[in-house]
Amino acid sequence: MRGAMTVIERDVDAMLIPSGDKVLLPAGSELTVVQTLGGNVTVQDPYGQLFRIDQKNADVLGEEYAVKAKAPDESVTPGEFGEFNEEQVWEQLRTVYDPEIPVNIVELGLVYTCKATPLDEGGQRVDIEMTLTAPGCGMGQVLVEDVRSKVSALPGVKEANVELVWEPQWDQSRMTDVARLQLGWM
Repeated sequence: MRGAMTVIERDVDAMLIPSGDKVLLPAGSELTVVQTLGGNVTVQDPYGQLFRIDQKNADVLGEEYAVKAKAPDESVTPGEFGEFNEEQVWEQLRTVYDPEIPVNIVELGLVYTCKATPLDEGGQRVDIEMTLTAPGCGMGQVLVEDVRSKVSALPGVKEANVELVWEPQWDQSRMTDVARLQLGWM
């Protein structure tokens, strides 16, 4: 989804893509929305540089990007109550997107393993091994934290351990047909 150019009216914290460096985009910056998948927003400046703006600050781009705040359900605490369902883990993983590629990390073939283990004190520990499309990508720890926070928020999950691995090295053969279709490669 490519949006119209927007001039932001206040300073906003962002992340430079692909380095992952934190930057401050000053009020008056001209930005074009290039991707809104997974909750965060990828924008491009007039010089072609890409930035990621966290969903909590997306309102700087206009009302249509503002996160609709929901009152938290205080009757359920993530990780403590509720029945664990492994399919929910995979559903959450499908909401994590590389900010440069409009395909989720599952369809890209970046998730190598996802294993849930019951804990003695109750709940589950979920161990995930994943990789990146390129070893030098500075967004790696950002994606790892996205995965950790989304999986940790699921009912029944007490621990979420996410590890970046480099063996086997990722290549395009790991992508699903869904990913190829989304990228126009089929």
